[in-house]
Amino acid sequence: MPDTTITPIAKPLLSVNGIEVIYNHVILVLKGVSLSVPEGGIVAILGANGAGKTTTLRAVSNLLKSERGDVTKGSVEYRGEKVHHLSPSDLVKRGVIQVMEGRHCFAHLTVEENLLTGAYTRSASRVEVNADLEKVYSYFPRLKTRRHSQSGYTSGGEQQMTAVGRALMSQPKMILLDEPSMGLAPQIVEEIFEIVRDLNQKEKVSFLLAEQNTNVALRYADFGYILENGRVVMEGAAKNLAENEDVKEFYLGISTSGRKSFRDVKHYRRRKRWLA
Repeated sequence: MPDTTITPIAKPLLSVNGIEVIYNHVILVLKGVSLSVPEGGIVAILGANGAGKTTTLRAVSNLLKSERGDVTKGSVEYRGEKVHHLSPSDLVKRGVIQVMEGRHCFAHLTVEENLLTGAYTRSASRVEVNADLEKVYSYFPRLKTRRHSQSGYTSGGEQQMTAVGRALMSQPKMILLDEPSMGLAPQIVEEIFEIVRDLNQKEKVSFLLAEQNTNVALRYADFGYILENGRVVMEGAAKNLAENEDVKEFYLGISTSGRKSFRDVKHYRRRKRWLA
């Protein structure tokens, strides 16, 4: 007899279900955003400045209240559990940590002291912490060289590496990475994203990243969501999005007739087609 066993579909590691976010009780920023991140995946949230990317990440990490924001509809689930009621520190203990836009290192601490703060939420021995520190240095050898330097005197790229390394010290299952390319030279951006790929493949860390640099994000992500004015207007496999004519024309400035400036793009026509 044929095997009729049904293989259950694995639940996503993270599921955002139709959330709405309001700031100051009046400003509607997200309007029914839904997305999911599979275990071991890299998912990109793309869009222009002000599209709602950072707000989406903060809704997941429960950092909205610091900005007087609230999720008023929908839900956020991590490993099938609704987590909107948890504090950010509780989420970190469950393996979800956000690396915020602008890096936010402790400027007066050394690079190594910054990294060590990432392990404070864990009940780990000094031996275990040292082993994790060496692992971080293996991914970021530049940080080992600068480990005794004050973070405020390191470069933007080194501060971004410090912020990601500090997140790794908490032994995360998922990292929410907000605008990792902001203010960095293209060579450093490539280096950061190569490390993200290595961490994903070797350490099995899942990533949800918000990024304006559509070109680089789609080269490293598995799947992408494009946000505009607080709504998801397009989603799909990263490779398909990179080849989509609308994405090429509006976000990459490339059309079938060659490269264009954003001023030349019929944005209103594209939006109408996306939202139809």
